[in-house]
Amino acid sequence: MTLEALLAYAHILAILTLVVFISSEAALCRPEWMNAKIVERLGKVDMIYAIAAVAVLLTGLARTWWGVKGAGWYWTNGLLHLKLTMFVVVGLISIKPTLMFARWRKALKASGALPGDDEVRQARKWVMVQAHLIALIPLVAVFLARGFGGK
Repeated sequence: MTLEALLAYAHILAILTLVVFISSEAALCRPEWMNAKIVERLGKVDMIYAIAAVAVLLTGLARTWWGVKGAGWYWTNGLLHLKLTMFVVVGLISIKPTLMFARWRKALKASGALPGDDEVRQARKWVMVQAHLIALIPLVAVFLARGFGGK
């Protein structure tokens, strides 16, 4: 029971970290606020967001393997597969802004150029799509935890 509680805690902590840093990206990625420090900060925030995403995945997998319900219960439930699919979709969407942030940092270092307003708006749009999809994953999780979707 202690292991289950610790696994749940680690997973929730990773999720909260992920949410904090995607929210930070959304807050920072605004044309009216863009400056050199924000460009640098977005790169760092995005890196922590990626680390948090890996932590969410690993702690979630750990819960399926070592949690009290067991791998058989989790991996035969369609809702787990839906959660993982949603998580992968968010990860794929995150590639676009990550590449944009890296390009902005490179341009800033090379010439001092800041991204244009339209490009910042586009990056923010992708970040917001991620944030909204992330908010739906716990909806699936609560149904999974209560035994829906099983055979």
